[in-house]
Amino acid sequence: MKRRAVLQVVFVVAWGLALVWHTVAAQTIPPELGQGWLPEFTLTSRQLLQLAEATPPDKFGWRPGPGVRSISEVYMHIATGNLWLLEQAGVKSPEFAKLPKDPEKAVTAKGDVIQWLRTSQDAVKSAYQTADRQKHVEFFGKDAVAEGVFLRLLLHNNEHMGQSIAYARMNGIVPPWSK
Repeated sequence: MKRRAVLQVVFVVAWGLALVWHTVAAQTIPPELGQGWLPEFTLTSRQLLQLAEATPPDKFGWRPGPGVRSISEVYMHIATGNLWLLEQAGVKSPEFAKLPKDPEKAVTAKGDVIQWLRTSQDAVKSAYQTADRQKHVEFFGKDAVAEGVFLRLLLHNNEHMGQSIAYARMNGIVPPWSK
């Protein structure tokens, strides 16, 4: 009897491990993980765009409650933040000057929002490669180096990607990379 119980436990553990291995093997591990700032930003940018593109146009006005940003406002907040943080890092961005007044309220159509998001991401990727990241800048009244501002930019994108994933799931949208 004891031997049979041991064999059952071994079988269940082996089956569980095989299932876990199969699940992990089935997921694609993004090659950018752990490869540095620019690859991580590229991954985050791609996932934000994929999520925005997977969201139906009629959901861009959805918000979880009064006084909380809508889906379009979150994406425009990210785009505006990208361009503003570039300026804070000492990089002049012509796109920043082209933003409409109160962009989170002014830009709400899916296509326009995605275009601004993509434009801001492209500006960041381009600037990061040529910026003097050791340059001293003033950031929120404190001495900082541009590299620290770029780090804040990446963290800001990831913070709002988490928010966007929650919004998507609340609307029955599965992030494309999670399928």
